[in-house]
Amino acid sequence: MIELRNVEKFYETGAGRTYVLRRVDMQVREGEFVSIMGPSGSGKTTLLSIIGFLDSAWGGEYYFMGQPVHKMNHKQRAEQHKRHVGFVFQSYHLIDGLTVQENIEVPLSYRDVKRSEAQAIVADTLDQFQIVGKKDLFPNQLSGGQQQLVAVARAVVHAPKLILADEPTGNLHSSQGREIMELFKRLNAAGTTIIQVTHSEANAAYGDRVVQLADGWVVKGEGQVASSQ
Repeated sequence: MIELRNVEKFYETGAGRTYVLRRVDMQVREGEFVSIMGPSGSGKTTLLSIIGFLDSAWGGEYYFMGQPVHKMNHKQRAEQHKRHVGFVFQSYHLIDGLTVQENIEVPLSYRDVKRSEAQAIVADTLDQFQIVGKKDLFPNQLSGGQQQLVAVARAVVHAPKLILADEPTGNLHSSQGREIMELFKRLNAAGTTIIQVTHSEANAAYGDRVVQLADGWVVKGEGQVASSQ
């Protein structure tokens, strides 16, 4: 599903190039649950942004479902992101002025989904996540765990092939974090490919394998695929 070949990213400074990622080779099969780990500044979030089509200033080759992302223009990459990717952030990124129901509906508004169909999909999603009773509340009326639950619901409402999660439990209590990770595990079991960035060994244990980064280099997990896949 995903193949990175010799992917690099750097910034030009007065002292020369400062590399964020160096010669990254990585493969992810459809249906895998992969955790990216490493110390702060190792390039984890940058790598996730590249995989999710949010960053276009990099070198190397990236193939997504057989398509050469490195040859796509900005519009084509944005279309891939909208169609295939659901993003979950540590800080939720809900829209304060929209209700829970309206927040969840946002990804559908980017696609050619009829209003009645979108409402039906959102209703099903609210039911699936057991948050029907929260649908008319605003983000500031929810706990952190509830906000992240809504964020995950928004990420999956358009049935993406890939969920990217950047420290998804970083702002949650341990019990709330377990709830989110169990939810990811169920989504993965249903066929959704998941890549998460995490500092937590416990969270990483929910996945099939770990890709370890250090100073922009892959030091563990390079080129591997899970034996069960």
